Amino acid sequence: MRSLFSIALVLLVVMMVTAEASMKKKEKGKEPKAEVECSEWQYGKCVPNSGDCGAGIREATCSEQTKKTKCKVPCNWKRDFGADCKYKFGRWSECDTTTGTRNRSGTLKKALFNVQCQMSITVSKPCTPKTPKPKNGEKKKGKGKDN
Repeated sequence: MRSLFSIALVLLVVMMVTAEASMKKKEKGKEPKAEVECSEWQYGKCVPNSGDCGAGIREATCSEQTKKTKCKVPCNWKRDFGADCKYKFGRWSECDTTTGTRNRSGTLKKALFNVQCQMSITVSKPCTPKTPKPKNGEKKKGKGKDN
């Protein structure tokens, strides 16, 4: 019984020493903030890590301070103006048969990270052929059972 008590006491002392050492290590890693918090950060464009879209890094500067933050560049049609410019879009136009595209315009709703955005933009997409929808009484032919 005495040996069990001795082992428990030794384990308790070892755990306390380990915990105290790790606390000192954490405090040592923290550097005091000597610089004043900056209120006017200037953010750069999001630069993808590889390719022309996906995860990337945005650099921000304020006075002599610089920091890097994670960001994403969209991999769809929004990549042209970036994810930092938010637009309110209208309806798609009718199909232009000469170009084979449809257009719609958007006006700037919000600019994130103080980036420079165009006040209005126009985007286009290819026209898609309309497929007739089945009428209410008609059933679509498929692989199901006929009852």
